[in-house]
Amino acid sequence: MAMLNLTRINHATIVPESATYSGMLQKTKDFVTWGEVDADSIENLLKERGRMVGDNPVNDAAIKSGSEFKTVKSFAKALASGDASMKSVEGLKPVLRLHPPRGAKGWGGIKRAYTVGGALGFRGEAIGALAERMI
Repeated sequence: MAMLNLTRINHATIVPESATYSGMLQKTKDFVTWGEVDADSIENLLKERGRMVGDNPVNDAAIKSGSEFKTVKSFAKALASGDASMKSVEGLKPVLRLHPPRGAKGWGGIKRAYTVGGALGFRGEAIGALAERMI
């Protein structure tokens, strides 16, 4: 979990799609949920919950000064396509601290897999909806 930068409940991180991270996610499948997120959701997550060193918010000026990207939107597109990582921006914290999911359903059961009505394991594209409820 520490290698995924997940140290507390309701923390999120964005990792590239690779065999190494895939193995880590399979090892932690009974403790975490994950999925494939699109560029718009990444942009929203970074703007709302992303933090720079010193607890400063992520904005276009912070992204421009810490990397070769000009805007948060261009950085989010690069993250979604796998061309960049969270380490690409100097001073960007790799952890996104989220709220618990809002709504009547909440997590929907933290002891079962997502495929059988729980909250754990691979969600696919549905991770975007969960992230929106947690922002």
